[in-house]
Amino acid sequence: MARRKRIAAEPIPGAPRFTPKKAKNMLGVAKVVAPAVIPALAPVALRVFSEARDRMDRAKARRLGVPVEEIAQFSGKGGALHARLTGAARALAELRDRPGATEDDRTFARRSETTLEQLAAAVRAAERMPSSRRRAVHRAASTELDELEQRLLSRLGL
Repeated sequence: MARRKRIAAEPIPGAPRFTPKKAKNMLGVAKVVAPAVIPALAPVALRVFSEARDRMDRAKARRLGVPVEEIAQFSGKGGALHARLTGAARALAELRDRPGATEDDRTFARRSETTLEQLAAAVRAAERMPSSRRRAVHRAASTELDELEQRLLSRLGL
């Protein structure tokens, strides 16, 4: 047992020795150099962090299928579902307002917009629910939205 302690305490050949005196000297140098170096590095670090945040926002916007400017509207646990609801609402508006829209298309769009409003309200209400209930609400809303999107796509001829 004593042999192990002695071996562990021996320095590794070729490795620099780090002593309390060297640590004290390094702190003294850091106190002198840091005030000169940190202000020079701060703008660079700020640019790096800003660019990283911008890239993350663009990736999230691309994943949700929304413009980067609107990304803040789709935060929280139901953000992706809200983005889908918004996309479906825009598609319904296009269906209703397109030149060749029939009265049946307009009626479908009005009924579907009411459904979307109810789904959006349910998803907003679910934000403050316990996680198991929130997931159940999100699952139900997603299923309903899937069916609505299928009917919308068939009406658009896709």
